[in-house]
Amino acid sequence: MTAVTLDAADRILLDQLQRDATQGIDVLAHACGLSVASVQRRLKRLRTSGAIAREAAVLDPAVVGFPMTFIVMVELERERREQLAAFRTAIRDEPQVQQAYYVTGESDFALICVARDMADFEALTQRLFFENGNVRRFRTSVVMDRTKVGLEVPVSPGAG
Repeated sequence: MTAVTLDAADRILLDQLQRDATQGIDVLAHACGLSVASVQRRLKRLRTSGAIAREAAVLDPAVVGFPMTFIVMVELERERREQLAAFRTAIRDEPQVQQAYYVTGESDFALICVARDMADFEALTQRLFFENGNVRRFRTSVVMDRTKVGLEVPVSPGAG
């Protein structure tokens, strides 16, 4: 990822896109007060630099058959480089793991997982944790309400 300096117009573009990536280029140009051609150049630079990591549709898990969400704190037996890499690969390859964070504190990883029902989640725990000899323990919290879900980053012109 290349370092990029963001001006006010870049920040407006990024803010608009992370709220709704389906906006037309003309709408984006109007929002930041630039020409369509200028916005196209900026978007290309923002994508190339990695400021825009990807553009994707955000689905409602319940609508597509995964109504249950879990927060799982995982503690590993050992944190040697190859064992961390193996666990990271396993969780990256598992589609039911929505987010994964390598963290400090009592646990080594914090995972956000989805499942169809408790039996489906139990099968997930078998695959990821019980069948992995390097997982010391894991603690699960069942999400009762998705109070706020998002990946929007503050990018308004006054931010950083």
